Amino acid sequence: MRDALCQALVARAAQHDDMVFLTGDLGFMALEPLQAAMGARFVNCGVAEQNMMGVAAGLAHEGLEAWTYTIAPFCYARAFEQIRNDICMHRLPVKLLANGGGYGYGVMGATHHALEDYGVLLTLRGMIIFAPAFDEDVASVVATAGTCEAPAYIRLGRGEAPAGVSIPAYAPWRCLLAGSCGIMVAVGPLAGSAWAVLRDMPQDARPALWAMCELRAGTAPPDELVRALRQTPRLAVIEEHVAQGGVGSMLCLWAASAGISLEKFAHLHASNAPRETYGSQLFMRKQAGLDPATIAQVAVSFAHVPA
Repeated sequence: MRDALCQALVARAAQHDDMVFLTGDLGFMALEPLQAAMGARFVNCGVAEQNMMGVAAGLAHEGLEAWTYTIAPFCYARAFEQIRNDICMHRLPVKLLANGGGYGYGVMGATHHALEDYGVLLTLRGMIIFAPAFDEDVASVVATAGTCEAPAYIRLGRGEAPAGVSIPAYAPWRCLLAGSCGIMVAVGPLAGSAWAVLRDMPQDARPALWAMCELRAGTAPPDELVRALRQTPRLAVIEEHVAQGGVGSMLCLWAASAGISLEKFAHLHASNAPRETYGSQLFMRKQAGLDPATIAQVAVSFAHVPA
């Protein structure tokens, strides 16, 4: 998604001369067009992410549109105190661009995995999380986040749309596939992986697939999803995030509060347990049970729940 991000930011910078971009010494071989377009408004803060957040907070306090960029674990984990104290406690609309959500930097090991990020950040006042599912979403996410009057965390990954599909227009929640056997919610890019698995299944033998791309504390699903879940109360959640603080627990709490008794619930999520072997993002997903075969197993099991 970095190329799409760079294009969207270049376009925004041309229209907003109050926009400033801070990078934590990252973005090489990707963000050079943005650097050229922004000139002095593009600042390399070096390997000093905590300081970068403080600088961004100060710029936002003075009325500038501040964006920061680094890889996800260096954002939410390394600079958490500054995000909490400098940005969120003052409700400053800093835009936190975080590349490599989930197992995006799989081969680099646990220190570079971002598996608790949105669970941690949603505990902070006013934080909004964006998790674009496809490359085509990035321009809309940049435009939406750019107008937010609250802090925003943009979790970037790799677009995984199946070949030959038409990507529907961006929305916080989107139904990608109709289905008669409950609801499957995939967060961010995992929606593409699930789409590839489910599209060849008969509609009456699969759950409907929804992509979730925005998270706020206490957000309820759209009415269309709620109606379908009340009719067939089977829910699966797929997320490249640990179970604690994730979308699975959030939606279970919401369902209980809404009086929806789930007859079946499945939660495919990441694991931050220590490992002896690290590999690509796809390898790490398979180890955690986020692979296509496991997604297919869950879908099949939903079709065989007794009525």
